[in-house]
Order: sequence, then C-alpha cells, then structure tokens
Amino acid sequence: MGPIYFDYNATTPVDPRVLEAMLPYFREQFGNPSSSHAYGLATHAAVDRARSQVADLLGCAPGEIIFTGGGSEADNLAIKGIAEANQARGDHLITTQIEHPAVLATCRYLERRGFRVTYLPVDGYGRVSLEDVQQAITPTTILITIMHANNEVGTLQPLAAIGDLARERGLPFHTDAAQSVGKLPTRVDELGVDLLTVAGHKLYAPKGVGALFIRHGLRLESLIHGAGHEGGRRAGTENIASIVGLGEACHLAGEEITAQANRLRSLRDRLYERLATQADGVHLNGHPTERLPNTLNVSFTGIDGEALLARTSEIAASTGSACHAGRTEPSAVLLAMGVSPELALGAVRFSLGRWTTQEEVDRVASLLAQQVKELRRGVS
Repeated sequence: MGPIYFDYNATTPVDPRVLEAMLPYFREQFGNPSSSHAYGLATHAAVDRARSQVADLLGCAPGEIIFTGGGSEADNLAIKGIAEANQARGDHLITTQIEHPAVLATCRYLERRGFRVTYLPVDGYGRVSLEDVQQAITPTTILITIMHANNEVGTLQPLAAIGDLARERGLPFHTDAAQSVGKLPTRVDELGVDLLTVAGHKLYAPKGVGALFIRHGLRLESLIHGAGHEGGRRAGTENIASIVGLGEACHLAGEEITAQANRLRSLRDRLYERLATQADGVHLNGHPTERLPNTLNVSFTGIDGEALLARTSEIAASTGSACHAGRTEPSAVLLAMGVSPELALGAVRFSLGRWTTQEEVDRVASLLAQQVKELRRGVS
C-alpha cells in the first residue's frame, strides 16, 4: 500500500468505470473514425458520443468541443489561435500573474513574436480585481485569459463578472478550467466564457487527452495542420480510447458533482481544523470560501514545506516551491499574493479526491502535527 494520496490536483487515477468504457477501443473497436467502413463508423460514433458527454457537462453544443492531447495543448490552441487570427485587429492580451505555466509560457512566447501582454496582480486571497481587468483593456486588446481556479490555492476567479465585461467590449474570453471541471459547475454561459480548457487527467480520465470549448462563430488559427480532423481545427487521427474515457469521466462528474463537492468540502475543512488544533502557526493560503471544495493550502510558521513532506513519507502531497540549482525557491503564486517568502516556503497543498476518507484526513493531520512539533524542537 502506498502513501495516503492527497495530490489529486496534480493528477487523478483513472476511475475504474472510465477504464471499463475505454477497453473495447484498445481491442475490437480499433477502427480509424475517418474510415467509411463498419470499423470506422463504430469509432466515429464513439467520438461523437464522447463529444456530447463533454458538451453536456459544459452546457454547450457538441460541435463547440474540440478534442486535444491535453490541457496544455488546449491552452496553446486557445491563446495562440486567437492571437494569430486577430493580428490585424490588435496585439494585446490580458492575463494574471498566477496562471498555470501552460498559459504563462504561451504568453511569453507571443511576447517574443511581438505581442504585448498585461499580467494583472492578485489580492491576498489570489483573486484578480474586475477594475484592474477593465483598466487593462486597450483598443488593441484581442483576448482576455484568466483561469477559473488556481491549482495551488484553489481560489476561484470572478469569471461571470469578467465575462460580462468582455462581452461589453466585444473581446474573446478564455479560461483554463482544468482544475474546476468535474469539481464545480462549469457551464460556459454561466461563466461567461468563449473558450474553456479541459484536462482529462484532472477528472479521473487518462493523461494525454483534453478538450477545448470554442464558442460557435469564433475564429482561431490551428496549431496542428494536416487532414480535416476536429472540424479542421486539430489535425491527427483521434485517440479514440482516451476520448471515450474523457467522455465517460465527464458523464460521471455530471451525475456526482454536487454530492462529491459537499463531501470533499467537509473533509477539507476537517483537515484544516485538525491541523490548526494540533499544530500551532497554521496559516490558510487562498480564499476562505471562494475556493475549490477539495483544495487546502496552508503554511506552517517556521517550517520548510519540502522538509516537512520529506519527513512524512506516508503522505503524498505537494508544495508550490521550485528547486533551482540546489536552492529551493518559494511558490510564485504565493509571492504574487503577498505571502512572505519565509511563509511561502512553509506551504503545503493538500488536494483531496474521489477516494479520500475521513480516516485518511485524521491520519494525515496527526502525522503532520507530530512532525511540525519535532521540527520546531529541532529533532532530527
């Protein structure tokens, strides 16, 4: 038996029901969906069914869903695709300082290509200001891209209000919803977005598959050129088994989302209360309420988060710190939120999931509290 897994924001295991749905497409249903014979027609129908399942979860038309090789590809397609399709109209994009690297690195690439990008700050909870978004818009702005939920602290952004603003200004609005799809309602009209990124391995589907919602009528350039797959927007023979898995994962999420959110929120809050009670100097990072139901990011005063996790091999969790040239650097997200470097180095992210139990929560809290006390006493 491995460590207690509290790192569901990093990746999720494939749900057995998802795997069961996928298996026939590794074996007897192996046809190319572009083929006109029976084998191709069967897999073409499977892709259509999966597209409808993803669309049902997002509240859009099936034809507005494009399957990709993952969340990073979907982010790249959305951002580069809009930028390159609108160069004649403008060269300015708006994002935040705490986006996923798939968004930030794409924006840095576009800057090297001559585009201009505004990286908006966030407050102490990790939320962007609507006023800052409004003030950043210029006559040459062609895209706003702001994540739905932050992967480290779980904070939710005020997307609906930003979406209203984007519509008023006639601007496409993209969100990376990799962390929120399947955990919270992500209906595209309610969020007010024109493009939305889905990553399969964040919601119990396999790695290497994702999707991008593209609102009907929106024009963007393709990243991958070839034959006319995915409505001519993403060339390459479809990864049938994984697409079927993503569709089934979205179907399951739609059926269970409310019950799972309530259960995980209760477990998350129990974990925080137990840590705060059993170990002094525990600081919550992120918004206290506008946050993913499964995500808890806390800093332990005077403790290095990496050192703490190294002493508790029974727990699989993560920090936002990065190691460069043998030196640990604090999370860029926490620093952008105004958390001190010392406190940021003490941060640990716990992300719970479908198979997390109350017994595991209590065990993790007890183990960590013990190690925190020993580290503060200087016990090696």
